[in-house]
Amino acid sequence: MKQHIYLCIDLKSFYASVECVERGLDPMTTNLVVADPERTDKTICLAITPAMKALGIKNRCRLFEIPKNVPYRIATPRMQKYIDTAADIYAIYLKYIAKEDIHVYSIDEAFMDVTDYLALYQISARQLGQRIMDDIFRTTKIRATCGVGTNLYLAKIALDITAKHSPDFIGELDEESYRKTLWNHKPLTDFWRIGAGTARRLDPFGIRTMKDIAEADENFLYRLFGVDAELLIDHAWGREPVTIADIKSYNPRTNCLTSGQVLSCDYPYDKGLLIVKEMADLLCLELVEKNLITKSITLHAGYSNHLNIPPAHGTANLDTETNSDLIIIPAITALYERIINPGYQIRRVNISFNNVMPEEYHQYSFFLDAEELERNRKMQQAVIRIKNKFGKDAILKGMNLEEGAMTRERNHQIGGHKSGE
Repeated sequence: MKQHIYLCIDLKSFYASVECVERGLDPMTTNLVVADPERTDKTICLAITPAMKALGIKNRCRLFEIPKNVPYRIATPRMQKYIDTAADIYAIYLKYIAKEDIHVYSIDEAFMDVTDYLALYQISARQLGQRIMDDIFRTTKIRATCGVGTNLYLAKIALDITAKHSPDFIGELDEESYRKTLWNHKPLTDFWRIGAGTARRLDPFGIRTMKDIAEADENFLYRLFGVDAELLIDHAWGREPVTIADIKSYNPRTNCLTSGQVLSCDYPYDKGLLIVKEMADLLCLELVEKNLITKSITLHAGYSNHLNIPPAHGTANLDTETNSDLIIIPAITALYERIINPGYQIRRVNISFNNVMPEEYHQYSFFLDAEELERNRKMQQAVIRIKNKFGKDAILKGMNLEEGAMTRERNHQIGGHKSGE
């Protein structure tokens, strides 16, 4: 099997660094958080500068959790600015690596298969990583860190655990050095894809390090985690067979469209239904625009944080494959009324249109008015054209103007945060 070499590059405190650069400040010495103060002091900070992390303040903290004696600046999120900056940095990657060998993992992190580039540039992987990092800083003034590994997993671990302790912010691992230096590393949650829940399930059995996992009985791990144990075992040994080429060629068996939001406050039953209708309406337009249909919808709603009770969850199957709001909105309304307790307020809503497929597979039902559905489809297409030409607010429904509606506000957000436009 061909030996691959990967880089994993992360942009340090990306959102906060962008805001500091815009202000002519150094994120390594400036206390700055990216958060929307309009959402009260309970809002989560999307990013904090390295200077604040050095004070022991945790990333993704809430504003009220920042010690009162720490002075800091607040920058309101500007998601479009971050997307534009990330695109500029991706263009830097393309100066060195072909897009086929780059996997963008998140807005501030990317994997690169540099196997065939090292001989071309006559440098080591570490030197290539440094060259790209220097180019990013020279062009954008944003600092980066880099992990070098013989597989994707080791490149990620080298970035997350090793690079932060390296003078040049570059970490490097192969399977042997991984087992030598990190097998006894604690806590387990420092490792990619091991969350607090996984660590808690392992702890009663005395399994607290990657070495413990590697030496554990595999049948026991499969009984505990099912098929997920295979990934856990491979990673404990520093193995990862998946390549960027595999990721590029992957086609999921089924697809879905989803939408979710965390509400700014607890919503009573009737206003919660309004939010669900708005979200379903927009997803219907997305189906039409992409020429897709669905026959199944899932609703997941989390109640107020004060209640500390399990969320509501349910799925409804439609009588026919469709993208019509005439069918889907009444169906999700009925699902909402069936699964939501009217005595509780809700705070989080997620909707999924399941197993979507191309519209060419659509068959009209004998029990539905085909002409009415066709008129509705033409109206949906007209709405899409108007929105695409004149903006998302160019045409709204009456429900979007009701008290508690969120569509107009979300039209100016990216990922649930202000776009900054």
